[in-house]
Amino acid sequence: MSTALNKPDLQTDEAVLAVVAAAIAAVQRDTGYGSIEITVHDGRVTQIERREKVRFDQQIKSKK
Repeated sequence: MSTALNKPDLQTDEAVLAVVAAAIAAVQRDTGYGSIEITVHDGRVTQIERREKVRFDQQIKSKK
């Protein structure tokens, strides 16, 4: 997934947290099953990744 977010001029920690929370919520809404990884460098969130699993139900029918 490659989602570009608008990058407003962030002046406060609250504004940064609001943008990060919105990005995490968007990724979470779009992920059925999987994981979300948040990368932090120097105390700042720099990247959000998602890994989604797709599983297939395999039913094996025995021959008689």
